[in-house]
Amino acid sequence: MVDSWTGLPGPEANRLLGALPGPELRALERGLEHVYLRRGQALNEAGGKQFVYFPISGIVSILYADEGGLAAELAHVGCEGVIGLAVLFGSRPTILRSVVQARGQAYRLRADEARACFADCRQFHAHTLRYANALMAQVAQTAVCNLHHSLEQQLCRWLLTWLDRLPGNEIEVTHELISSGLGVRRQGVTEVARRLGRDGIIAYARGRITVLDRPGLEGRACDCYRISVRETAALIGEDAGKPTALPAADVARWLPRTPS
Repeated sequence: MVDSWTGLPGPEANRLLGALPGPELRALERGLEHVYLRRGQALNEAGGKQFVYFPISGIVSILYADEGGLAAELAHVGCEGVIGLAVLFGSRPTILRSVVQARGQAYRLRADEARACFADCRQFHAHTLRYANALMAQVAQTAVCNLHHSLEQQLCRWLLTWLDRLPGNEIEVTHELISSGLGVRRQGVTEVARRLGRDGIIAYARGRITVLDRPGLEGRACDCYRISVRETAALIGEDAGKPTALPAADVARWLPRTPS
Protein backbone atom coordinates (compact mmCIF):
# COMPACT_ATOMS: atom_id res chain seq x y z
CA MET A 1 0.00 0.00 0.00
CA VAL A 2 1.23 3.52 -0.85
CA ASP A 3 0.83 6.36 1.63
CA SER A 4 -1.45 8.95 -0.01
CA TRP A 5 0.40 11.82 1.67
CA THR A 6 4.03 10.90 1.06
CA GLY A 7 3.70 8.72 -2.05
CA LEU A 8 5.96 6.16 -0.37
CA PRO A 9 5.20 2.49 0.20
CA GLY A 10 3.88 1.85 3.68
CA PRO A 11 5.49 -0.41 6.28
CA GLU A 12 3.23 -3.27 5.24
CA ALA A 13 5.31 -3.54 2.05
CA ASN A 14 7.66 -5.46 4.30
CA ARG A 15 6.16 -8.94 4.40
CA LEU A 16 6.83 -9.52 8.09
CA LEU A 17 5.14 -6.24 9.07
CA GLY A 18 2.38 -6.79 6.53
CA ALA A 19 1.43 -10.06 8.23
CA LEU A 20 0.77 -8.37 11.58
CA PRO A 21 -2.73 -7.61 12.86
CA GLY A 22 -3.74 -3.96 12.65
CA PRO A 23 -3.27 -3.03 16.33
CA GLU A 24 0.25 -4.45 16.45
CA LEU A 25 1.27 -2.81 13.18
CA ARG A 26 -0.01 0.55 14.45
CA ALA A 27 1.97 0.06 17.69
CA LEU A 28 5.17 -0.37 15.67
CA GLU A 29 4.33 2.40 13.19
CA ARG A 30 4.59 5.06 15.88
CA GLY A 31 8.34 4.55 16.03
CA LEU A 32 9.11 3.59 12.43
CA GLU A 33 11.34 5.83 10.34
CA HIS A 34 11.56 5.56 6.55
CA VAL A 35 15.15 5.40 5.24
CA TYR A 36 16.94 4.79 1.95
CA LEU A 37 19.48 1.99 1.75
CA ARG A 38 22.62 2.84 -0.24
CA ARG A 39 24.66 0.21 -2.00
CA GLY A 40 27.65 -0.68 0.17
CA GLN A 41 26.08 0.77 3.32
CA ALA A 42 26.81 -1.21 6.50
CA LEU A 43 23.95 -1.42 8.98
CA ASN A 44 24.32 -1.54 12.78
CA GLU A 45 28.09 -1.18 12.91
CA ALA A 46 29.69 -1.36 16.35
CA GLY A 47 29.82 2.00 18.08
CA GLY A 48 26.87 3.48 16.18
CA LYS A 49 23.20 3.78 16.99
CA GLN A 50 21.45 0.43 16.78
CA PHE A 51 18.23 -0.12 14.82
CA VAL A 52 16.06 -2.94 13.58
CA TYR A 53 15.49 -2.58 9.82
CA PHE A 54 12.48 -3.83 7.85
CA PRO A 55 13.43 -3.65 4.14
CA ILE A 56 10.69 -2.90 1.61
CA SER A 57 13.01 -3.12 -1.42
CA GLY A 58 16.64 -3.88 -2.18
CA ILE A 59 18.88 -6.64 -0.82
CA VAL A 60 21.00 -6.81 2.32
CA SER A 61 23.66 -9.49 2.69
CA ILE A 62 24.51 -11.10 6.00
CA LEU A 63 28.27 -11.55 6.06
CA TYR A 64 30.71 -13.29 8.35
CA ALA A 65 33.81 -11.17 8.81
CA ASP A 66 36.80 -12.07 10.96
CA GLU A 67 39.44 -9.75 12.40
CA GLY A 68 41.72 -10.36 9.44
CA GLY A 69 39.14 -9.04 6.99
CA LEU A 70 38.09 -12.43 5.61
CA ALA A 71 34.40 -12.31 4.68
CA ALA A 72 31.85 -14.86 3.54
CA GLU A 73 28.22 -14.30 2.54
CA LEU A 74 25.77 -16.34 4.59
CA ALA A 75 22.30 -15.14 3.59
CA HIS A 76 20.25 -12.54 1.72
CA VAL A 77 17.45 -10.46 3.20
CA GLY A 78 14.84 -8.55 1.23
CA CYS A 79 11.32 -7.35 1.84
CA GLU A 80 10.42 -10.72 3.37
CA GLY A 81 12.54 -10.20 6.46
CA VAL A 82 14.26 -8.08 9.07
CA ILE A 83 17.80 -6.92 9.73
CA GLY A 84 19.07 -6.61 13.31
CA LEU A 85 17.89 -9.78 15.02
CA ALA A 86 20.86 -9.66 17.40
CA VAL A 87 19.89 -6.10 18.35
CA LEU A 88 16.27 -7.13 18.80
CA PHE A 89 17.24 -10.06 21.01
CA GLY A 90 19.40 -7.82 23.20
CA SER A 91 22.83 -8.91 21.94
CA ARG A 92 25.78 -6.72 21.04
CA PRO A 93 27.06 -6.47 17.46
CA THR A 94 28.92 -9.64 16.48
CA ILE A 95 31.29 -10.77 13.75
CA LEU A 96 28.24 -10.92 11.49
CA ARG A 97 27.79 -7.80 9.35
CA SER A 98 24.80 -6.54 7.37
CA VAL A 99 25.75 -4.79 4.12
CA VAL A 100 23.41 -3.38 1.46
CA GLN A 101 24.15 -5.05 -1.89
CA ALA A 102 21.20 -3.72 -3.93
CA ARG A 103 19.90 -0.26 -3.08
CA GLY A 104 16.37 0.13 -1.83
CA GLN A 105 14.33 1.34 1.11
CA ALA A 106 13.44 0.25 4.60
CA TYR A 107 11.65 1.26 7.74
CA ARG A 108 13.76 1.21 10.86
CA LEU A 109 12.93 1.14 14.54
CA ARG A 110 15.20 2.13 17.43
CA ALA A 111 16.58 -0.85 19.33
CA ASP A 112 14.82 -0.04 22.62
CA GLU A 113 11.45 0.47 20.92
CA ALA A 114 11.87 -2.74 18.90
CA ARG A 115 12.63 -4.74 22.04
CA ALA A 116 9.59 -3.27 23.80
CA CYS A 117 7.33 -4.26 20.88
CA PHE A 118 8.94 -7.70 20.76
CA ALA A 119 8.04 -8.17 24.43
CA ASP A 120 4.51 -6.73 24.22
CA CYS A 121 3.18 -7.72 20.77
CA ARG A 122 2.39 -11.41 20.60
CA GLN A 123 2.17 -11.78 16.82
CA PHE A 124 5.25 -9.64 16.18
CA HIS A 125 7.12 -11.85 18.66
CA ALA A 126 5.92 -15.04 16.95
CA HIS A 127 6.53 -13.85 13.37
CA THR A 128 10.02 -12.64 14.23
CA LEU A 129 11.00 -15.94 15.84
CA ARG A 130 9.71 -17.83 12.80
CA TYR A 131 11.71 -15.56 10.50
CA ALA A 132 14.83 -16.08 12.63
CA ASN A 133 14.35 -19.82 12.16
CA ALA A 134 13.95 -19.33 8.40
CA LEU A 135 17.13 -17.26 8.26
CA MET A 136 19.07 -19.96 10.13
CA ALA A 137 17.76 -22.51 7.64
CA GLN A 138 18.97 -20.31 4.76
CA VAL A 139 22.44 -20.06 6.33
CA ALA A 140 22.59 -23.84 6.77
CA GLN A 141 21.48 -24.45 3.19
CA THR A 142 24.10 -22.04 1.90
CA ALA A 143 26.82 -23.86 3.83
CA VAL A 144 25.75 -27.22 2.41
CA CYS A 145 25.61 -25.82 -1.12
CA ASN A 146 29.05 -24.24 -0.93
CA LEU A 147 30.55 -27.50 0.29
CA HIS A 148 28.94 -30.01 -2.04
CA HIS A 149 27.81 -28.40 -5.29
CA SER A 150 29.50 -27.13 -8.42
CA LEU A 151 30.27 -23.48 -9.01
CA GLU A 152 27.66 -23.37 -11.77
CA GLN A 153 24.99 -24.67 -9.40
CA GLN A 154 26.05 -22.19 -6.72
CA LEU A 155 26.02 -19.25 -9.12
CA CYS A 156 22.56 -20.17 -10.44
CA ARG A 157 21.25 -20.44 -6.86
CA TRP A 158 22.82 -17.09 -6.00
CA LEU A 159 21.25 -15.36 -9.00
CA LEU A 160 17.84 -16.84 -8.24
CA THR A 161 17.91 -15.65 -4.63
CA TRP A 162 18.57 -12.14 -5.93
CA LEU A 163 15.83 -12.35 -8.55
CA ASP A 164 13.34 -13.34 -5.86
CA ARG A 165 14.03 -10.06 -4.06
CA LEU A 166 14.22 -7.68 -7.01
CA PRO A 167 11.75 -6.46 -9.64
CA GLY A 168 12.24 -7.57 -13.22
CA ASN A 169 15.00 -9.79 -14.54
CA GLU A 170 18.05 -7.49 -14.28
CA ILE A 171 20.66 -7.63 -11.54
CA GLU A 172 23.22 -4.86 -11.01
CA VAL A 173 26.23 -6.83 -9.86
CA THR A 174 29.87 -7.38 -10.72
CA HIS A 175 31.76 -10.64 -11.00
CA GLU A 176 33.90 -9.40 -8.10
CA LEU A 177 30.85 -9.13 -5.85
CA ILE A 178 29.61 -12.57 -6.86
CA SER A 179 33.01 -14.19 -6.33
CA SER A 180 33.30 -12.51 -2.93
CA GLY A 181 29.84 -13.68 -1.95
CA LEU A 182 30.48 -17.26 -3.00
CA GLY A 183 34.04 -17.31 -1.70
CA VAL A 184 35.53 -18.37 -5.04
CA ARG A 185 37.93 -16.97 -7.63
CA ARG A 186 36.58 -14.28 -9.97
CA GLN A 187 37.91 -16.20 -12.97
CA GLY A 188 35.68 -19.15 -12.11
CA VAL A 189 32.60 -16.92 -11.95
CA THR A 190 33.51 -15.37 -15.31
CA GLU A 191 33.88 -18.79 -16.95
CA VAL A 192 30.51 -20.00 -15.66
CA ALA A 193 28.81 -16.73 -16.63
CA ARG A 194 30.17 -17.05 -20.16
CA ARG A 195 28.86 -20.60 -20.41
CA LEU A 196 25.40 -19.52 -19.21
CA GLY A 197 25.55 -16.67 -21.74
CA ARG A 198 26.41 -19.01 -24.61
CA ASP A 199 23.45 -21.19 -23.65
CA GLY A 200 21.08 -18.21 -23.75
CA ILE A 201 20.27 -18.27 -20.04
CA ILE A 202 21.78 -14.90 -19.12
CA ALA A 203 23.25 -11.86 -20.83
CA TYR A 204 26.08 -9.98 -19.17
CA ALA A 205 27.17 -6.40 -19.67
CA ARG A 206 29.63 -4.73 -17.34
CA GLY A 207 27.99 -4.47 -13.95
CA ARG A 208 24.67 -5.95 -15.05
CA ILE A 209 23.30 -9.46 -15.53
CA THR A 210 20.00 -9.99 -17.36
CA VAL A 211 18.30 -13.34 -16.87
CA LEU A 212 16.81 -14.36 -20.23
CA ASP A 213 15.62 -17.85 -19.30
CA ARG A 214 14.57 -18.25 -15.67
CA PRO A 215 13.33 -21.86 -16.07
CA GLY A 216 16.69 -22.67 -17.62
CA LEU A 217 18.46 -21.01 -14.69
CA GLU A 218 16.37 -22.99 -12.21
CA GLY A 219 17.20 -26.17 -14.12
CA ARG A 220 20.94 -25.48 -13.72
CA ALA A 221 20.65 -24.70 -10.00
CA CYS A 222 20.95 -27.40 -7.35
CA ASP A 223 18.08 -28.48 -5.11
CA CYS A 224 19.34 -26.08 -2.42
CA TYR A 225 17.46 -23.22 -4.05
CA ARG A 226 14.12 -25.04 -4.16
CA ILE A 227 14.55 -26.39 -0.63
CA SER A 228 15.37 -22.94 0.72
CA VAL A 229 12.33 -21.34 -0.96
CA ARG A 230 10.02 -24.09 0.27
CA GLU A 231 11.34 -24.12 3.84
CA THR A 232 11.32 -20.34 4.15
CA ALA A 233 7.74 -20.14 2.89
CA ALA A 234 6.67 -22.84 5.33
CA LEU A 235 8.41 -21.22 8.29
CA ILE A 236 7.02 -17.73 7.71
CA GLY A 237 3.61 -19.03 6.70
CA GLU A 238 3.50 -18.04 3.03
CA ASP A 239 3.03 -19.78 -0.28
CA ALA A 240 6.25 -20.78 -2.01
CA GLY A 241 6.51 -18.94 -5.29
CA LYS A 242 4.69 -15.86 -4.05
CA PRO A 243 6.55 -12.79 -5.42
CA THR A 244 8.90 -11.26 -2.86
CA ALA A 245 9.59 -8.00 -4.66
CA LEU A 246 7.56 -4.87 -5.32
CA PRO A 247 6.50 -4.11 -8.90
CA ALA A 248 9.34 -2.73 -11.01
CA ALA A 249 7.63 0.58 -11.79
CA ASP A 250 6.93 1.18 -8.11
CA VAL A 251 10.50 0.43 -7.04
CA ALA A 252 11.89 2.80 -9.69
CA ARG A 253 9.53 5.52 -8.48
CA TRP A 254 10.54 5.20 -4.85
CA LEU A 255 14.31 4.83 -5.22
CA PRO A 256 16.41 7.91 -4.41
CA ARG A 257 17.74 9.80 -7.40
CA THR A 258 21.35 9.57 -6.24
CA PRO A 259 24.26 7.36 -7.37
CA SER A 260 24.16 3.88 -5.81
